[in-house]
Amino acid sequence: MNKDDFYYLGKVLKTYGNKGQLLVTLDVDAPETYRNLESVFLDLHGERIPFFIGSIELKPSRKAVIRFRDIDSMEDAGAFPGLEMYLPTDQLPALKGNQFYHHEIIGFTVVDAKRGNIGVIEEILDLRHQSLFQVRLGEKEILIPVVDEIIRRVNRKKRIVEIDAPEGLIDIYC
Repeated sequence: MNKDDFYYLGKVLKTYGNKGQLLVTLDVDAPETYRNLESVFLDLHGERIPFFIGSIELKPSRKAVIRFRDIDSMEDAGAFPGLEMYLPTDQLPALKGNQFYHHEIIGFTVVDAKRGNIGVIEEILDLRHQSLFQVRLGEKEILIPVVDEIIRRVNRKKRIVEIDAPEGLIDIYC
C-alpha cells in the first residue's frame, strides 16, 4: 500500500491514565462508526505501521481513549503522542447521494446549471472556515465553495458534480 491508499483518521493527543491508554482526536463526521475498529495505522517516520486496538472508548468532542494491544504502561504509551492515525481508504463507510469524500471526486467534471461544463476538480482546498473545489478549465483556475447550497448532485457513475453557482461566481474567473 502507498500513502494514497490511506485517509487521515486523527491524531494521538496524549497518554491517558497509567495503563497505556491514549487520548486521540478523531477527524471524522461520525465518530460512532469507528467504535469497533480493530486496528489503525500510525505514521512512524513516514511509514504507515499497523497497531491493533485492545479497547476504544468514545468521548465527547470527537475524542476517544484507545489502548493498543501489547501497550500496557504509561511509559510504553509515551512514544505515541503527536502521531497521526490513518485507515485504508477501502474501509471508508459508503456514502450516498450528494455526500462524498474529498479524495473520491478528484478528477470529476463540474457542470454548472447555467454555464455547463466548467472544468475538472484538481483538488479540494481545505481552508480554515470552508473547503473549495479547485477546478481547472484550460489555463484558468476556478474556486467554488463546497456547500450544500451550490452542490446539486454528485453522479459517481458519470464522474460529474452538478452545481448551481451563485450569479457572478464563475464570471470572476472567466
